[in-house]
Amino acid sequence: MQARWRDLVDRRLPEAARGRPGWPVRLDHCFARILLDNACGGPWRESVTAPAWANMPPARLATAIDLGEAVLADRADLDLLNRRSLQWRGKRKVPAAPDGLRDGALILRRWRRGDDAPFAALNADPAVMRHFPDLKNRSESLWEARALDRRFEADGFGPWAVGLEGGAAPAEPFLGFVGAMRLMRPMPFAGGERPGALVEVGWRLAQSGWGRGLATRAARLALRDLFARCGVAAVVAFTAAGNAPSRRVMERLGMTRDPAEDFDHPALAADDPLRRHVLYRLTGAAFGAQDGAAAGGRA
Repeated sequence: MQARWRDLVDRRLPEAARGRPGWPVRLDHCFARILLDNACGGPWRESVTAPAWANMPPARLATAIDLGEAVLADRADLDLLNRRSLQWRGKRKVPAAPDGLRDGALILRRWRRGDDAPFAALNADPAVMRHFPDLKNRSESLWEARALDRRFEADGFGPWAVGLEGGAAPAEPFLGFVGAMRLMRPMPFAGGERPGALVEVGWRLAQSGWGRGLATRAARLALRDLFARCGVAAVVAFTAAGNAPSRRVMERLGMTRDPAEDFDHPALAADDPLRRHVLYRLTGAAFGAQDGAAAGGRA
């Protein structure tokens, strides 16, 4: 894999750039910066010791290679990937996201360092992670938390930390996350073949947040902001076919599934029981219509 990476950034991409006048970069180190930053969810040197090709975790290096191959095949927008990298590095700015969103006591906010311990506990809980391939250790959770929050810097939206303010009941400052993420890995469904072209909505809540309607409420709040402020036209959501609780949330949000779009997740082995996934879609127009009708019903 390391040899493939070196050939990709040292030879193939610079050679291809000679015939692509619209590409924003030409040099090998620029291609490496763009692909590595997008694979790491932020400036790669913050989480990987140089040289990256030797020290990058294999899954992230594979993601960087997949992005490079997609660029060569005109299935990924190199300008978008470059903008995200530069925004993470403070060279460009996107309109700032609000500090948070609110629905009564329900709060969606940016991530804090105080979220690190409860997020690590959530990711180490076998019940929470039963529809994921593996539990995450503390260092993996810390990296994921930073990468999730940096999505706001790159795209103007991302997964919000979820909490409940205190009042009649005790405060619950961190219950997990809910929000939208630009889908950066090529996926085997319509639109998913172009990294960055689709936006995914997702959630992961601690057991204390289950069975209370919080995932649906928080997702509606995040989608309302995403469609209105960010101008995103549509979202997707997907999960393992057996994940009934998440599928119910998708359906409560008004998302629709075409069984012909179900797919095998490319990151999972052929014999993995979680490999088969279901795909749901939702347009901003459909969400606005149902959200407006729900608001009218509450009036």
